[in-house]
Amino acid sequence: MKQDRSQPTVRPGVVSIVLVNYKGADDTIVALRSFDDVDWPREQLELVVVDNDSGDGSVEKIRAAVPHAVVIQAGSNTGFAGGCNAGVKAATGEYVGFLNNDARPGTGWIRAAVETLAGDPTIGAVASKVLDWEGENIDYVDGSLTWYGMGYKREVERPDTGEWDVAKDVLFGTGAAMFMPTELYREVGGFDERFFMFYEDVDLGWRLNLLGYRFRYVPESVAYHKHHVTMKKFGNFRESYLLERNALMSMYKNLDDESLARALPAAMALAVRRSFARADVDTSSLDLQRSPGNDDVGTLELPKMSLTGPYAIDYFVDQLETLAASRRALQSRRRRTDRELLPLFREAMEPAYAIDSYLEAHRVLVEAFGVTSHFRSRQRILVVTGEPLKARMAGPAIRAWEIARALAPDHEVRLASTSGASVENDAFAVEYVHGKSLVDATEWADVIIFQGFLLEAAPWLKTSTKIVVADIYDPMHLEQLEQARDLGPGGRAMAVRETTRALNEQIARADLMLCASEKQRDFWLGQLAGQGRINPAVYDEDETLDSLLTVVPFGIADEPPVQKRHGIKGTIDGIGPDDKVILWGGGIYNWFDPLTLIRAVDRLRVAHPEVRLFFLGTKHPNPGVPDMRIAWDSRQLADELGLTGKHVFFNDSWVPYEERADYLLDADVGVSTHFHHIETAFSFRTRILDYLWCTLPIVATGGDTFGELIRDRGLGRAVEPEDIDGLVDALEEMLYDEEAIAEARSRVREFSEAYRWSRVLGPLVEFCRSPRRAADLALSTVGAPAHDALRLPPPPPISIGGDLRLFKQYLEAGGVREVARRASGRIRRVTRRG
Repeated sequence: MKQDRSQPTVRPGVVSIVLVNYKGADDTIVALRSFDDVDWPREQLELVVVDNDSGDGSVEKIRAAVPHAVVIQAGSNTGFAGGCNAGVKAATGEYVGFLNNDARPGTGWIRAAVETLAGDPTIGAVASKVLDWEGENIDYVDGSLTWYGMGYKREVERPDTGEWDVAKDVLFGTGAAMFMPTELYREVGGFDERFFMFYEDVDLGWRLNLLGYRFRYVPESVAYHKHHVTMKKFGNFRESYLLERNALMSMYKNLDDESLARALPAAMALAVRRSFARADVDTSSLDLQRSPGNDDVGTLELPKMSLTGPYAIDYFVDQLETLAASRRALQSRRRRTDRELLPLFREAMEPAYAIDSYLEAHRVLVEAFGVTSHFRSRQRILVVTGEPLKARMAGPAIRAWEIARALAPDHEVRLASTSGASVENDAFAVEYVHGKSLVDATEWADVIIFQGFLLEAAPWLKTSTKIVVADIYDPMHLEQLEQARDLGPGGRAMAVRETTRALNEQIARADLMLCASEKQRDFWLGQLAGQGRINPAVYDEDETLDSLLTVVPFGIADEPPVQKRHGIKGTIDGIGPDDKVILWGGGIYNWFDPLTLIRAVDRLRVAHPEVRLFFLGTKHPNPGVPDMRIAWDSRQLADELGLTGKHVFFNDSWVPYEERADYLLDADVGVSTHFHHIETAFSFRTRILDYLWCTLPIVATGGDTFGELIRDRGLGRAVEPEDIDGLVDALEEMLYDEEAIAEARSRVREFSEAYRWSRVLGPLVEFCRSPRRAADLALSTVGAPAHDALRLPPPPPISIGGDLRLFKQYLEAGGVREVARRASGRIRRVTRRG
């Protein structure tokens, strides 16, 4: 950017404070003298006063009272916007602060703001916390914006309880107290002088945000404001007129094309109705269609206030040519979409005036122009799982629950299960959906986040234009290679084929996909490439492809675990308070290897008779998940070795989610052992997250994502698959070597911070703030990808005795697990006959 030679070069580290005076010299002098108590070096402070042609001796009075202030005569009344611009033009500071002349700075007002701006280049402006003169009630702690362009302060006049003492991004600050880098202010054009006064601060903040800069509210930067002292000189009519016209100009400049097309006609109509309503005009008496006589002569008397809206629209039309030029220049530089900015509007649908005729007009207009659905900053999000939502929840249900909880503060969230629900949450609705209720739920949602086989139960989503997020953190087709062994050769082949088909359809339809690790992401990228989802449209939008496939691991609770009672030690018959407990933290499935672990415990108990192995849950809470052969084999082995009830214990139920800390905190080490196969390579053992949560040393088989992390980060010990000797040594060390245990716990405690739900769900939370169709799907008029021709059709599924239709019915009802539960016996009989 070229240096503007008409403006002084900025001095690094210097802060220029600009005040605009109009017939308020006494207030201005109080404000200027208040800087004597501000925590900022005098040599790095420049006070600039712009007098807007007061004509009452203000200039001389201010210069005499505060001789070190720079006082500029504007030559005419240029309004707050013009006065501020004149002040910045003369400023020499690296940063410029704006303070109303009827305000005063707090001690840390400058320092807190400048440190924020200097510490983060993405922040383009700082909004101060503004209190009333006494410092008791709020004047500004956030800026809200209606869909029709009027800025407002929802929290104004509330007691300052400390509730708003957390920094946050806002759409705009108040011109009464804010800061910007001087060069950035000049670069973006400063305050728009067509506004004169009111909403010039809204317009500037809005403009900064859409250009990609953040406007940061910093509660440590405090100022105190008498509020609207200047405006009392003008009266209500002029104030209302300025607010009406400036709202129209601001929205015209800053809204994108789609938003403006919806909002502007309705906003102009509403401005007229608002004027009539505020002036208490009965518009039914103006119905010319029903008025008798000659309507072309005579006069019509209306209160002056009733014309603020029409006058505002007329001024807007007069300015439209220059506004259009401003709009073109601004929109061509846009870096953030309206959808991204809408959460900063806070309550965009606020009608503002509690007048019946006005409220009715507002209702009709927003409905007729589709304003509500477009400007709603809170998305309607449906999270769907195929697992039951009950007190005892398995991993997928837990993950869905935590996703709903993370999104609920900012959106309307419904958590649904296609397998049943019997729990509640105050922050979001929890429900069981099937049939028509599933149709209604998907119709309601703006964004649908699902795991499992939702597209089989809700096939209409495959061709809908809804925004769909597929949570594919569980590679189910790899899982079926092991889980479906008990279905026989034919059933197993069908299970893998149908699961792969279902996943391919999810991949073809999803606008965003979630996976559990970087290693897993590499696997899924290969499958996406095979389905044609890695294509020019997606690549040109995001060369990293993160906007299509992002890593969202399983997480752990943000809150530390609390033990309310002992779940294992001194509670389970055969396990004493001082025994050493090895915890198997989940179900026993065919891809795990509990047998080697049981044999290792059998050896370990010889030297350490107090060793106990506790299997936390053997019966899955989803009745659709069948008991697996490996679980039966584990019990048999424990019985054969004489360990059952003495050194090996099986919990036949499933621990309730809210009670799991009672069991985990009774353990001395967490364990996970598995065989070496393809499922292992790309799995993400969610049970290990609970070990991290409770800072347990971990002993696990290597070869998967967590095996590598355990070894590389010192979280415990990783051993080779089926290595009994290595497992015995690792368990003994993590149970009895106090130094090694302390080191592992310390490493686990440090490492676990990265897996808090609030952190791992960050990419999904960010996506839901500005949800969008995938670039390639957006090219198509239906949900199917525009690149469908690139995809080869899946091979036809094999047929077993004509049972394919039945298989698909079971799949739609509850996924492959439901198939396994209801069809395993029949498939076995068919394959035996074969």
